[in-house]
Amino acid sequence: MKWQYYTPVFLYESLFPNLKDLSAWSGHRRFAYDLTRFLNPGSVAELGTHYGLSFFSFCQAVADSGTSAKCYAIDTWLGDAHSGFYDESVYSVFNLIKDTFYKDAAVPLRNTFDGAQPLFPDESIDILHIDGFHTYEAVKHDYLTWLPKLAKNGVVLLHDIAERGNGFGVYLLWEELKIYPHLEFAHSHGLGVVCPKGCPKSLKDVFEHADELRGRYATIG
Repeated sequence: MKWQYYTPVFLYESLFPNLKDLSAWSGHRRFAYDLTRFLNPGSVAELGTHYGLSFFSFCQAVADSGTSAKCYAIDTWLGDAHSGFYDESVYSVFNLIKDTFYKDAAVPLRNTFDGAQPLFPDESIDILHIDGFHTYEAVKHDYLTWLPKLAKNGVVLLHDIAERGNGFGVYLLWEELKIYPHLEFAHSHGLGVVCPKGCPKSLKDVFEHADELRGRYATIG
């Protein structure tokens, strides 16, 4: 396995050291960073960003790689019934971090997921992170709507695959997608990683070491 475990410095912590405590995604940021360094994507798109902990983990990897990749954050920054509704302070924090550290890589698109989808050419997104409204109907709609935008051998990340209460239904979609090459984590509410449009051998080799990766990232977060 050619995978590398990095020890990144997340620059956003110098402004907001407690940002990771505000996100249910905090346990996956090291994996997101390592995945981005491994795949060297040309583009990353995230559906549902909130304060940006997951998003800026992708951006940090792009910045450290020194590439010209772009990371797109698609969100209304208004919230929903699962994340809670919030005021403009969340978007202000996001913008401050973006402008301070990730201006070259980060592209916010303040829009609905359906509204932003036509802005992307088909097969143009290498990593697609879906973390919007978490009912089965909503997440399946997001997945099917954005699937044409995923590049061949692209990777989809789905958060909250371990959550089964409060109307969450991502786990149902995840069960449908596990026919494709995939990796899953149970910690931090669960993260599914799947290649529905082809998977390069190098990433298949990584997936074959799933137990090692699960143990490592559950520990280092």
